Amino acid sequence: MKFLFVLHDPPYGTERTYNGLRWAQRMLVGESENEVKVFFMGDAVGAVRPGQKTPDGYYNIETMVRSIVEHGGALGSCGTCLDARGIPDTDLVKGTHRSSMPELGRWTEWADTVINV
Repeated sequence: MKFLFVLHDPPYGTERTYNGLRWAQRMLVGESENEVKVFFMGDAVGAVRPGQKTPDGYYNIETMVRSIVEHGGALGSCGTCLDARGIPDTDLVKGTHRSSMPELGRWTEWADTVINV
């Protein structure tokens, strides 16, 4: 199956982005032939910034993002949302990219299931 996850919340402070990424990872691992795309909107675009430092024992969103990339997931971040937060394209985790509403529309049409977290 083809899954699109759309994330809205900041990477830290709530667990919505964390749980959305956990769910996306789960759909990619094991023997499944699932395909996963993740689109970051609003404050969730902060999840794709490299160099995140978290206390020992605390989840690290950057590590989770990298895992999804390594397992073949596609990750896009709303360009307007990046601009509004002053995040340049050069400050994105490798394997993620600046995206757009037209791409989100294409991804939505592609997906069998859209999960809005």
